[in-house]
Amino acid sequence: MAKLWTVIKREYLERVRTVWFLIVTLFGPVFFAAIMILPGYLSVKGMREARVTGLTIVDASGAGLGQRVAERLATPALTSGSDAAAMARVDTVAQGDLPAIEATLLEAVRTKQISGVLVLDTGTVASGRARYFGRDAGSVGQIDAIEGAARTAILATRLEGAGLDAQSASALARVRVSIATQKVTDKGLEGSGLAATIFGFGVTFLLYMSILLYGQNVLRGVLEEKTTRVAEVVVSSVSPDKLLAGKIIGVGAVGLTQMLVWTTSGILFWTQRARIFEAMGLPALPSLVFPTIDPLVLAALLLFFVLGYAFYATLFAAVGAMVGSLEEAQQAAQPVMMLLVFSIIFVQPVATSPDGQLAHTMSWLPFSSPIIMPMRMTASPVPAWEIVGSLAVLALACAFVTWLSARIYRVGLLMYGKRPSIKELMRWIKQA
Repeated sequence: MAKLWTVIKREYLERVRTVWFLIVTLFGPVFFAAIMILPGYLSVKGMREARVTGLTIVDASGAGLGQRVAERLATPALTSGSDAAAMARVDTVAQGDLPAIEATLLEAVRTKQISGVLVLDTGTVASGRARYFGRDAGSVGQIDAIEGAARTAILATRLEGAGLDAQSASALARVRVSIATQKVTDKGLEGSGLAATIFGFGVTFLLYMSILLYGQNVLRGVLEEKTTRVAEVVVSSVSPDKLLAGKIIGVGAVGLTQMLVWTTSGILFWTQRARIFEAMGLPALPSLVFPTIDPLVLAALLLFFVLGYAFYATLFAAVGAMVGSLEEAQQAAQPVMMLLVFSIIFVQPVATSPDGQLAHTMSWLPFSSPIIMPMRMTASPVPAWEIVGSLAVLALACAFVTWLSARIYRVGLLMYGKRPSIKELMRWIKQA
């Protein structure tokens, strides 16, 4: 037992003392928060910067459409006269004069006297078609702003043509429906359904990344010890079984440490999200009540992580003992990787239908249950017997994989040369 503890301590301290561990652990939450916030921040910032300036509107519609588009594009700052040059200029012309005027304005765009020209002809109100040419024709924000203004102006013109009041009709058409969802469990009303979904995806993604990263960490550790011949020295004082167990437990403890830091950071971010969004000028998220998580469910989530990590880590350790180089390891680890990737692919369908046949089936498969079952547990109430049964199947599969991998590890750790075939692997298992 003392030797096992020595191996665990060595594996743990060897990793947590590295600079990369500190960087990933401390700045990982910042990175994930940036992924969540930056797209929205840049989108809002881009919309604010997408002011349409230096635009000339050529209106041949005969319905005053150009003036309406210009008014829609004008911001409060522009209508106050502080930036009158940036306000769209409207030229009302006859349909027959369009070719000559377009040629003149095209030259003005080319010489940078104006930024662009919007052409509205006699068919624009009926067809909704218009033309724009300018130096910023590739700017999505600019074109969206012009299209939105033209759409509103055309709608108002059509409503007036039908004898309806444009402002009243537009106000009636602007309906925004917001449904507040709450989960109902045996204990009554719980937190927001949307918050539960966000929490479920967060937990599932965290488990997937932890199992993947630290499972591969075990593979690299075994391969490094084997290629540098350190394993030959270590197994002279520690049995291969204890070395394998110590490596898996030690690396797993590193993963739990990192998960604890990330989870704490995630909770802090969630509780302070309103202040963060306000400071960045982003619209506030809907008021979401964080779901109440039963302590037994939290314990089950932890067990799924521990058993799922052990399941994949032992497989990765066996792969590391089988091969003799990093290139061979990448090829040999692909089947194990595919099992994990296969599971994460079905997270979205399971979240959509947590009580469907696909969700039930994958909850009982040991290679997918560590990923699928946590998603189901956070999305919808799962019977206790199903959780216990899934954990039992995963534990039995983990025990079998550990027994199998230990035999391969025991022989393969000191074997060098070409990668073994299936027949040779079977011989290793019998020899061990």
